[in-house]
Amino acid sequence: MKKFITRIVNLLKKHKVIVSSIILIGAIVLWGPTVFANLSTRSSRYDLNRTSISQIPKNKVAIVFGAGISQNGTPTPYLQWRVETAVRLYKTGRVQKLLMTGDNSAKNYDEPTAMKKLAEKEGVKSSDIVLDYAGFNTYDSCYRAHKIFGLNEATLISQGYHLPRAVMACDHLGVKSVGVDAVAYGRDWAINYTIREWIATDKIVLQLIFKPHPTALGPSVHID
Repeated sequence: MKKFITRIVNLLKKHKVIVSSIILIGAIVLWGPTVFANLSTRSSRYDLNRTSISQIPKNKVAIVFGAGISQNGTPTPYLQWRVETAVRLYKTGRVQKLLMTGDNSAKNYDEPTAMKKLAEKEGVKSSDIVLDYAGFNTYDSCYRAHKIFGLNEATLISQGYHLPRAVMACDHLGVKSVGVDAVAYGRDWAINYTIREWIATDKIVLQLIFKPHPTALGPSVHID
C-alpha cells in the first residue's frame, strides 16, 4: 500500500500541470454558474433586514415559490416566511397580485392551495391570488410565469440562497425580475440548501441554454 501511494504521489507531481488544470476546470464547472448567478443578479435582490420596503421597485405581480408542506397540509417554516413576505409587500402596495407557484403532483400534496390559505388568513383578497399548480421547480415556475401567465416582469419571493438562481432564470425566460429575501421572518440558510443550490444552479444553466419545455404547459391564464 505504501508503494502504491508513493507511486500515485510521484505520478501527480510528474503531471501537476494537467492535474491542476483538471481541478481548475472542475471548480469552474461546479461553482462558476453559482458565482455568475450571484454577481449578475446582485443589484436586483433586496433584503428587508437591510432595505426599507419603500425602496423595493413596484411590480403588479409577485411570484411566490413553493418550499414544501407538512403532512397536515400546512406550509413549512420556509414557505410560511415566503408567503408572509409576499403579504407584507401586498399590504404596502409594492405588488397587487400574488402568483403562488408550487408542486401539486399528488392529490394529497398541494403547495399552491396551502400558500393561498395562509395568504388569505393574513388578509390578502382571494381575487388577488393566482395559483400555478405545475411549478414543480424553479425553471418550470419561471417558464410558466411568462408562457402561461403572460408575465414580462415580476417580484420574486424566496430565501436569499435561492434568489440568485430564481432571478437569473426568470430574467432569461422573459420575466424581468427583482427578488426579495424572505429572511426577515427566519434563518436564511442551511448547509444542505446551500450545497443543493450549487448543483441546482449548474442544472438550470443547462436548461437556460437548451430551453426544454417544462413538465407541464396548458392554456394561457390572464392575470387581471
